[in-house]
Amino acid sequence: MTIADLVTSLLGDDLPVGVRAYDGSRAGPLDAPATLVLRSPDALGRILQAPTDLGFGRAYVTGDLDVEGDLFAVLALRHRIRGARLDRQGRLALARVAGRTALRRLPRPAEEARLRGPRHSRRRDAAAIAHHYDLPVEFFRIVLGPSLTYSCGCWADPSVGLDAAQAAKHELVCSKLGLRPGMRLLDVGCGWGSMVLHAAAHHGVEAVGVTISAAQAEAAAKRVAEAGLGDRVTIRLQDYRDVDDGPYDAISSIGMFEHVGGARLDEYFTRLYRLLRPGGRLLNHGISRPGGRHRSRFRRASFIDRYVFPDGELHEVGRVVTRLQDRGFEVRHVESLREHYALTLRAWVANLEAGWDDAVEAAGARRARIWRLYMAASAVGFEDGTISVHQVLGVRPDGGRSGLPLRPVFSEAPPPPR
Repeated sequence: MTIADLVTSLLGDDLPVGVRAYDGSRAGPLDAPATLVLRSPDALGRILQAPTDLGFGRAYVTGDLDVEGDLFAVLALRHRIRGARLDRQGRLALARVAGRTALRRLPRPAEEARLRGPRHSRRRDAAAIAHHYDLPVEFFRIVLGPSLTYSCGCWADPSVGLDAAQAAKHELVCSKLGLRPGMRLLDVGCGWGSMVLHAAAHHGVEAVGVTISAAQAEAAAKRVAEAGLGDRVTIRLQDYRDVDDGPYDAISSIGMFEHVGGARLDEYFTRLYRLLRPGGRLLNHGISRPGGRHRSRFRRASFIDRYVFPDGELHEVGRVVTRLQDRGFEVRHVESLREHYALTLRAWVANLEAGWDDAVEAAGARRARIWRLYMAASAVGFEDGTISVHQVLGVRPDGGRSGLPLRPVFSEAPPPPR
């Protein structure tokens, strides 16, 4: 038995991709769109140590396992990977073919998150955010493009391009919030400042953006200064739980909700409710999970929890609506942008692959590999409906007045800058 034979025993002998192993063995079609390459016995060792997406992810991050060609074609095997198991006979066969080197206990890669303290405490949340976001801004410029917007765009069609889709998303949020000159906007989890920059430039608001990533806060403040919007936009290194300078006319939370945690949802919505004036609006934009069997948090032993979003939790949209209304909001509009996120992620993967050498120089080869795998896998998840994303618009009631027109039509086309 060869190493390639062992791989097919794990994943099936009808592989749609090729396999090439360090012992010279091969399997799969010769004209496959991609080839899975096992470069050392450690590739098998990591898979056997954690025979799930975590083991395959560790092997890919370290370079013991590689993909030549179309990564998306390899991700078509993801359901087989989740069920991959070797029985005792298979492990003995592996020991004979690969040697005991493949069975030794391997240390976890240094890039794997190791958080301490109570889950979703301020200190642990800051560590989780730093793990994911505190990379050089040059890396994010390569992946996200000039908009530096790390959430899904709003695509009129796939041909419009990433930057136009992100501008349309920002305008859609502004439209749902009913932003007008002179209003106060709070953007929770402001990232590199793209939402507050758009809202101030196109709608004349006074905006405050808060983030607990020091790297993001520094880059966002620099962008505000470069745009000449320092008189209208403030960036703070601050936890949303510490914001106390309301009332605000509107609050946006775009791509931050995944970090809140189920146990903190009531605290989160209560805090935002109290920061709004009566009649003020909240737009909550977050990745969500379908109902039924899918769990609300990333599995503790999953690749995405260990390497991408430590402590991340996804919530079913019905639960989000219920929690919003339980904390006093009136929910007025819910919209899924699931297909839009798939298009956005594929654009980010294309950006990363096109700028691969520069991305590796900025963040290191292992971090670049983490992001390539995570974004491609997430794109597939949005395409097949395993995950989704919703915008939920809530209003703090004002004596029964919502402030919305009877038949609101939300625009994605920004007005000219003010």
